Amino acid sequence: MATRAGITSPFTSRSTAADVIAGIDLTGRRAVVTGAASGIGVETARALAGAGAEVTLAVRDTAAGDRTAKDIRATTGSEGVRVAALDLTDPASVRAFTAAWHGPLHILVNNAGVMAAPESRTPQGWELQFATNHLGHFALTTGLHEALTAAGGARVVSVSSSGHLFSPVVFDDLHFTERPYDPWLAYGQSKTANVLFAVEAGRRWAADGITANALMPGGIQTNLGRYMDDARMGLFMTHLRALLGEGTPLPEMSFKSVEQGAATSVLLATSPLLDGVSGRYFEDCNEAPLHQPGTNTGVAPHALEPEAAERLWQVSEQLLD
Repeated sequence: MATRAGITSPFTSRSTAADVIAGIDLTGRRAVVTGAASGIGVETARALAGAGAEVTLAVRDTAAGDRTAKDIRATTGSEGVRVAALDLTDPASVRAFTAAWHGPLHILVNNAGVMAAPESRTPQGWELQFATNHLGHFALTTGLHEALTAAGGARVVSVSSSGHLFSPVVFDDLHFTERPYDPWLAYGQSKTANVLFAVEAGRRWAADGITANALMPGGIQTNLGRYMDDARMGLFMTHLRALLGEGTPLPEMSFKSVEQGAATSVLLATSPLLDGVSGRYFEDCNEAPLHQPGTNTGVAPHALEPEAAERLWQVSEQLLD
């Protein structure tokens, strides 16, 4: 139901993917989940498969993907779980994945990501987090556009983060060639890009029946945090204090289970409440309000700007050309 506060659901931060998808039948639907060999990607794929969808685990490590697929088949009874190689930092790998896809695609969950990585660039010179979290998913989704259109009512789900509050997309220095590298500003920029992509995809592809939304899954202890040493945690706290403002007490750190962390992704991918809804940002299974000073929740205005969304799309096409 729509309210002045946005799209709401009966689900909360404590809801699990199984709670959200209960009673939903995805028989005959086809889904792709990137980064589905670990973390919330596994539970997202498991929920979709358990509801009857044919699910492709798009993963860089296919051996890990095979182990995950075997586990999902065992726990859901579904034989419709397959594994396909996808390296989001390699345009050739993305092209191979999209070229091999045949038939409609009803659900695409752009879940894979890297957080606070050391400074690194792809062979093209792209900053690693921007390349992985945004450009790879941009190339994948646009490459699957015909398949999404063929599905009639397809949904694209873009896993972002509250880290988007740390930085807009800095178009004049996307790859940190002019400014000192900061792993959290790079992460924040890439997560803002995830939201802007949903905004522009929703606008461009509305006539194709495709909707796109972004989300913050919540704090979950997964291998996404593999770079979180003391130095990076200290830098994170510095950015968080700057975001909250002088004198604002730090929020308590609370973590979700992976099953809870996957809930908002599954909601956006499957819930009838999201029929026709596009270009929005959700957290804890509800549409997020605009970010308010002194908080670390909500969606930043810089992540919803139509002009920035259109510019990012154009820049992304140019980089991948």
